[in-house]
Amino acid sequence: MEPRQGLMSWDPPGRAWGCFRPDEGRRRPFSWEVRANDRSYHKQFKKKFAFCLTREKYSGNAIKTAKYNIFTFLPLNLYEQFHRMANLYFLFVILLQTIPEISTLPWYTLLFPLSILLCIRGLRDLIHDIGRHQSDRKINSRPCEILSGKRFLWQQWSHICVGDIVRLRKDSFVPADMLLLCSSEPSSLCYVETAEIDGETNLKFRQALLVTHQELGSEESLAAFDGRVSCEEPSSRMHSFTGSLEWRGQSFPLDSERILLRGCRLRNTDLCYGLVLYAGFDSKIMRNCGKIQRKKTKLERLLDRLVVIIFLVLLLTSLCLALASGFWAKTFQMDHSYLSALYKHTTPAQQAFFSFWGFTILLSIIIPMSMYITFEFVYLVNSFFINWDLEMYYPVKDIPAQARSTSLNDQLGQIEYIFSDKTGTLTQNVMTFKKCCINGTIYGAPGADRGQETKQPLGLGLTCRQQEEKKLDFCNVTLLEAAQQDTDPVLREFLRLLALCHTVMVEEKGDQLVYQAASPDEEALVLAARDLGYVFLGRTQDTITISELGVRRTYKVLAMLDFSSDRRRMSVLVRDPQGTIRLYTKGADTVILERLQRRGPRETFTEMALDHFARETLRTLCLASKEVSEEEYSSWSRRQPQALLPDRAPELHRLQEEMEQDLQLLGATAIEDKLQDGVPETIQLLKLGNIKVWVLTGDKQETAMNIGYACKLLTDDMEILEEREISDILQAYWESNNNLSSTREAFCSANHSPQHPEPSCHKKRALIISGDLLDKILQTGEVLKEQGSLRRWLAACRAPGSQEQGSLVEKAFVDLATSCQAVICCRVTPKQKALIVQLVKKHKNVTTLAVGDGANDVNMIKTADIGVGISGLEGLQAVQCSDYALAQFCFLQRLLLVHGRWGYLRVCKFLRCFFYKTFAGLMAQVWFAFHSGFTAQPLYEGWFLALYNIFYTAYPVLSMGLLEQDVSAKKSLEFPELYMIGQQDELFNYRVFGVTFLHGASTSLASFYIALWAFQDHVGGSKAVGDYETFAVTVGTSALLSVLVEFILDTKFWTVLSFLMVTASLLFFCLFSFLTQSVDAFRIAPAVFSFPDASQNALTDPYVLLVVLLSLVVNTIPSLTIQLYHSMACKATMQQKICLKAKRAPEPSVELRAHIPRGSARRRSGYAFSHQEGYAGLITRGHSLRTRAARSTPQLLHPATAPPVPPFPTASL
Repeated sequence: MEPRQGLMSWDPPGRAWGCFRPDEGRRRPFSWEVRANDRSYHKQFKKKFAFCLTREKYSGNAIKTAKYNIFTFLPLNLYEQFHRMANLYFLFVILLQTIPEISTLPWYTLLFPLSILLCIRGLRDLIHDIGRHQSDRKINSRPCEILSGKRFLWQQWSHICVGDIVRLRKDSFVPADMLLLCSSEPSSLCYVETAEIDGETNLKFRQALLVTHQELGSEESLAAFDGRVSCEEPSSRMHSFTGSLEWRGQSFPLDSERILLRGCRLRNTDLCYGLVLYAGFDSKIMRNCGKIQRKKTKLERLLDRLVVIIFLVLLLTSLCLALASGFWAKTFQMDHSYLSALYKHTTPAQQAFFSFWGFTILLSIIIPMSMYITFEFVYLVNSFFINWDLEMYYPVKDIPAQARSTSLNDQLGQIEYIFSDKTGTLTQNVMTFKKCCINGTIYGAPGADRGQETKQPLGLGLTCRQQEEKKLDFCNVTLLEAAQQDTDPVLREFLRLLALCHTVMVEEKGDQLVYQAASPDEEALVLAARDLGYVFLGRTQDTITISELGVRRTYKVLAMLDFSSDRRRMSVLVRDPQGTIRLYTKGADTVILERLQRRGPRETFTEMALDHFARETLRTLCLASKEVSEEEYSSWSRRQPQALLPDRAPELHRLQEEMEQDLQLLGATAIEDKLQDGVPETIQLLKLGNIKVWVLTGDKQETAMNIGYACKLLTDDMEILEEREISDILQAYWESNNNLSSTREAFCSANHSPQHPEPSCHKKRALIISGDLLDKILQTGEVLKEQGSLRRWLAACRAPGSQEQGSLVEKAFVDLATSCQAVICCRVTPKQKALIVQLVKKHKNVTTLAVGDGANDVNMIKTADIGVGISGLEGLQAVQCSDYALAQFCFLQRLLLVHGRWGYLRVCKFLRCFFYKTFAGLMAQVWFAFHSGFTAQPLYEGWFLALYNIFYTAYPVLSMGLLEQDVSAKKSLEFPELYMIGQQDELFNYRVFGVTFLHGASTSLASFYIALWAFQDHVGGSKAVGDYETFAVTVGTSALLSVLVEFILDTKFWTVLSFLMVTASLLFFCLFSFLTQSVDAFRIAPAVFSFPDASQNALTDPYVLLVVLLSLVVNTIPSLTIQLYHSMACKATMQQKICLKAKRAPEPSVELRAHIPRGSARRRSGYAFSHQEGYAGLITRGHSLRTRAARSTPQLLHPATAPPVPPFPTASL
């Protein structure tokens, strides 16, 4: 380590150069070996991947996320298509139709609609896959510089191989997982933004080994570099890496701090060089992406099972009718022996055999192919409704909602769990300085100075990293005037602290300054100070220069007491230009308040202000300072060297504690981690719709909890279950189920059942879990505790039945989590996000939705039943892999509660009505068999069978599938309880299908036997005789009109299109009956048009019309009676009650409203929870600073108010 020169800082063990922990890199032999500049070495290694096939062990850098190519599209897509049971069923029927002895229709008449169905679905899959190909091509063709020979050449990403040395430039993406060799920055630091990986836009630093930093300073040395890296095999663990570099006979340890991951973006570093370790699908981000899975809705899976059931019932019915045909043929031949010549070539068994296949083909139309074609059209149009919804259009970025998948609309109405990312999804990833309390005065209070014109602060004009122009968000004229008057010493010290106590670095861009912060909170504080006239200008290794109301002042930095998660604060000890030594400290309120010199009225008021800020879910921070005497500093500084030695952390902490005592409170700040518009209201509406929201984030626990309170996912009346409580509960659950402890009382004392780890229903609970504990639960079922360890558990987990025990722990965790009102998972990797979703789906069998905006959410989006991508700040990777794309999280309420519920309602009604009309119209074939000698003779004309499902009854059902709704969109949002209907599968299930079957069968039964009764002997006095053709027309017309009347009664939302659809059905029936039953058509093709003038003769006879009217009345009375009974007996369903209430209630004045008061009584500090440890050490050692020649200060907004500023040495990134 280099000496600190009297400045206080401390590096975590193992981070400093040359510090090699003996156990690091030697825990196990490494099988992944990378040699620099040696492609031929890596190409010789092969590995098996399928049977005897092999491929190269070291993957290339080209990626392929598409499913098909030009050769595999047709076979693979057909293979996937015929995984649908309905397609297999239709193919089976077509094969039967190719046999002339049993065929009733030409085989190509069924092949044509099946081909149309396959083409529609195949074209949809092809369009989606072309989009993936375009995305892959765009990524693979990105340019990069690869060392070839002794110079760097521009090549594509896809040309990168393991062992190559790549040069990266500022703002470029890292193309593969690489070992950082050196960079243009001091000490080979490299600053990266990991938004594509973990969603965080604040900078993180990586640092090369000292040996490579010193030795690899030119292209010649890089070309001659022959180092060998031995490391772990490719894995999905994003935050861990273990390996070693062997070069020139020495071994150097490697960890994740030396690695640049694919997907990171180089920031604030002009050049860096890296050795490729993992390329393409071996990189960590690609290992976390998951595979593309074909998603099927619950209704689609139910339909597959129903097709199997219907097919089995059809075969059973055909078998029974065939057996009856055989017995009837035998009896007929015995009773009519004089006709034996007609049967001499056919035995009763043969008759039964052919009748079986004839009935199978005849009844095969019970599952109509037209239903699936219409089904696809309904899905497509409902997807267009989502795309066209102006309420989900985001005009700020000109982004409409987009339904990228057209086959999941009904599933949107059945969501039970939402898994959401935090950064960029719930939040805007923007920290805003909202309020502050200084010297007993609160600035930025609601309503303060509203309507007043805000004066321009002195610092305005300098830019931040994320925006071209950053303006002060809370415009409080009183604070601005007080800062400019400079009469309050406490306010002056407050603003001076904001400008001095931080680890922000600055870079000049022209005449402007750009701040680079390790934490967005720190950036917000420095920007607030800048906008109030205290501008941070630059720093060197031991100085900080700021502009105070236009006057430049340079402070000598004596020590920086760095942030850590245990300290929860940061301090800087400086000597001002007058020679006074002062300590400035900021941190969590709990640690600052206990270190104050005294507690007076001002401190009491500040505590009240902190409570006020916390109730508004703002991230609070306390600021304090003190003057340090020369004697105190001299005594304290003499003890620094010993405390700064390695393995002296306790001494260092005691020294820091000693200095940070007897502080004087300056005030408190309140920062808003800005939520997206409407997030709290959206979450409340979703919770009222019985949808549970889980937050899965890579952020720290406290940061995620703060957002949980802000978006009302967490409330003050909730009991928070953290790791210790979770460990106790899961251990007790495991022991109780394995009889390891009969006296264990922890479960009972926690109000948990021994069989189900569920919290008491009388108390709300929230579960907060970290990625480390989650990893143990997901992978091994182990929960570790520091004391009172679970040795028996671990021993059992290592036993042969450990897989079952692990599954038991998984189920216990899922039971516990799903019983809580809120769940937040912190510091989770992309793969863990997907595993959580998969775990809930596995153990709870629920419908899930994942929503995110970055590449780190892709795996989760692919795993969930429905994936929603947010078009946020982290690129379009999530959108490209999603099923639906939205611009804002708040649009999720309309997507689910309106379009989702309507989609489920429409599809369920569509299926129910389609099955009903099919059964009602075509079940008469079965009843006719009992009166036709079981000969499989069709009852209806062939054209009636062909056109019944296409023209006669399809349009009213299509109208329901497209336009049906029970209440308006506003009522749907006002009464989110309506959404629970879809979660409970109430509108279409086995029971509903059974009722629909009985309803259709009864309709066909009444239509057939009323006509049979009327035509039993003859029709006296009528012009139509009781013949077969008239009978068929009468039965068909009765069934058709009964079906149309049922549709009219069942339609709740009438439009002009609905009326036209019913009218069109009747007109098509009349038109096609006239065309197919004309005498001219019969003369041309008597075998094809075999019912000449049948409908005209039958439907002009008053007797037949009365029979049709009687059938219509008999079929309609039951439906009307049931509806009347329910209305009179007040046995309406929950949906009907809510719908009735919604229709009677007036329209709400506003669509969204908060349902619970906003607030949280807990004070929380956002700074201490999101700041990254380690930057102070880089600053005080000077490793991150580059001293430049003297230059002029960047111009401020009001140069006339400032005195001349001479040149001064500064430093920047």
